Amino acid sequence: YAMLLCWENKLILKFTMIPLVGFCVGAPSSHQCLDSNLAIRGGSFTLSNNGGTLKYHCPEGYYPHPVKVRQCYRGRWYPAPTRKQPECKRVTCPNPNVLNNGIVDPYKRIYYINDTITFRCYSDYTFHGSSTRVCQANGKWSGGTPVCSRNSDHCPDPGIPPGARRTGHIFNIDDVVTYRCHDNLKLLGSKVRVCQDDGQWSGQEPECYADFTYDTPEEVAEAFSSSLQTTLTMHEETDKEGKRIKLEQGGKLDIYIALDASDSIEEEDFNKAKNIIKQLIEKIRYYQVSPNYEIIIFATEVTRIVSITDYKRRDEKKLDKILQDLADFKYDAKGNKTGTNIAKAYGAILDSISFEKARNQKAFNDIQHVIIMFTDGIYNIGGKPKHKVNEIKQVVYNGQVEKRDEYLDLYVFGVGDDVQREDIDDWVTKKRDEKHFFLLQDMENVEETFDQMIDESTSVSLCGLYRDYDDGTPSTMRRGYPWLIKIDVTHEDGTVVNCLGSLVTPTFILTAAHCFRFGDIPENIKVGAPNVKGTPLPKVKEYIPHPKFQIRDKEKEGISEFYEYDVALIELEKSVLIGTDLRTICIPCTKETSGALRLSSSGVTCKHHKEELMNNDLVKANFMSSKKKDDVVPKRNVQIKQGHKRASCIEDAKKELKITDEKAKKIITENFLCTGGAEHNQVDDISCKGDSGGATFIEQKYRVIQVGIISWGLKDVCKDKTQSIETARDFHTNLFSPEVQAFLKKYLGDGKRGAPLTFL
Repeated sequence: YAMLLCWENKLILKFTMIPLVGFCVGAPSSHQCLDSNLAIRGGSFTLSNNGGTLKYHCPEGYYPHPVKVRQCYRGRWYPAPTRKQPECKRVTCPNPNVLNNGIVDPYKRIYYINDTITFRCYSDYTFHGSSTRVCQANGKWSGGTPVCSRNSDHCPDPGIPPGARRTGHIFNIDDVVTYRCHDNLKLLGSKVRVCQDDGQWSGQEPECYADFTYDTPEEVAEAFSSSLQTTLTMHEETDKEGKRIKLEQGGKLDIYIALDASDSIEEEDFNKAKNIIKQLIEKIRYYQVSPNYEIIIFATEVTRIVSITDYKRRDEKKLDKILQDLADFKYDAKGNKTGTNIAKAYGAILDSISFEKARNQKAFNDIQHVIIMFTDGIYNIGGKPKHKVNEIKQVVYNGQVEKRDEYLDLYVFGVGDDVQREDIDDWVTKKRDEKHFFLLQDMENVEETFDQMIDESTSVSLCGLYRDYDDGTPSTMRRGYPWLIKIDVTHEDGTVVNCLGSLVTPTFILTAAHCFRFGDIPENIKVGAPNVKGTPLPKVKEYIPHPKFQIRDKEKEGISEFYEYDVALIELEKSVLIGTDLRTICIPCTKETSGALRLSSSGVTCKHHKEELMNNDLVKANFMSSKKKDDVVPKRNVQIKQGHKRASCIEDAKKELKITDEKAKKIITENFLCTGGAEHNQVDDISCKGDSGGATFIEQKYRVIQVGIISWGLKDVCKDKTQSIETARDFHTNLFSPEVQAFLKKYLGDGKRGAPLTFL
């Protein structure tokens, strides 16, 4: 038997020995509950809602057990107090003893706050992730999931998060791994992940949450910010001079914001959430993008502050008036119908999206939809919200999930003590390396954090943003790879060398040192952005080769040309104007790239970037060729060879250059990345003369991170088409090299030389 009760329109289910009684919807009871036998050992409690809600509070590092909240209904508390007094128990972190092929030290049955653990792998296994982790006050471990693997499969070992079990140990294309959490833990994220063709896992890494686990405001702001920034910047519009263009009515970005005003949400949290929404919209204004908005507030019924259709129809989008209407909406304005109908809120958004699709199908296909909801997830009328969410997905995806998943982002901010974790996790989109569901204890401190989440100093542009367009036209390819720079150097003897480079800050271009000779002067170095019409790039102020680059350094050892530290910077006389056609590429070991990789800035190191990007023996990468086809600079596909795969590079070099193993190791040091050859049915593209200095880069979720610089190769297969491409090899200056990092940091991290990067 079970008894269904409600108070303030909230449903509870209590197992009892009496028959089932019906569900009720009505106003809160006027009966007062006794305040005796309510104390909690080690903590305190507060009463709110005219004594109708009791909340237990514990010191930091502790949580109420077995009950967090009691509700008063008809003079009785639910759950009812018992002889066993509730207590504040110590927060624990999920069991980390789930590492395969390695050792966790120390081994304990339970881990409490500030407990520190270290990980190490068995011999023949390579370690990735955080070698040391600390149990934090929010019930989560610091750092990233540790993995011990051999890097022998197509996808890297996805690891096992603390508190979880994994099924599946083969990681080739289309292989599947599934996760579930230990007892009393809830799995958030992707329960099933698939190894994809690009060597990455689908979905989001799962996490196991206890009832007391939550996300810190800093975590929330950072994760949400990095995801939203990419979306906003993808939709920036500027003219050829970089000035903001006001989008036509019905632009390509529709943002829906829904706020729960039911009685399970405290009035104080409701008001703070309103302010956060205002701050969020204000921050979006810093971008060269003009989204359309729909803002709704819901309890039993839905109130629209503004609908997406009305917003688009206005002659002037009076956003300030809309924000004022939001601010003026009072918590009590929902009236006496105070139940929670989350399905109706999603249904209202579904109606708006469906109407926009019916109104203009062609325009709808280009619109990106962002839905942001603030709620505790507790609903008592209207049915399961999941069904309406699935309908929204069907309307947007139109039967093409893989092709159109980028057009929909569903976020939920779960606020309060009784957030329905597993229910809400089904309402969000799960995209690679992104988090869309956030658990908050309350809105305390979140206002301040969100106020800083989109830094105005970086809001104009994001490094590495690109769009891989399919039509191949010069204008769209430029937007696809807006960091690409063409370099012409005229030497003293009149010869001209053509190289490529990449824009790494608004004042610096990264390229190869061998493009220059002693005696070259800035006036004879010309730089330009291919296919960009209008204003040319600023003049060159100076070029700066790496101090250790000496091409004749090992002539006495029989090595005529030595390319170690083949890296140089070109400084411009003034900063370029960043816009949709001209942006910077990301380089590793910087805070800016941490954002691109969705890594928290707290405790992230250069090693973490390397593990994230170079996580297999074969790493898919690209470079841009200087050989145009129909006036378009084509992208080339390669695989960086690491671990045991790198040995083939050495062997091909020995054969082609007719050198010993010892000399090959002197020429091809760890400061080089190697590409070329044939692996897994892919024959790598080979660079041509004129490609030197170009970026070797890795693509991740519309962001590009440069990991190398094209330096030298074994064969000129572009000149001699008869040469075998299977044994051709290219070598790229490794940007993860400590000596290269020190060089880049010296100049690119210098605030006196334009907008500096923040190095880790």
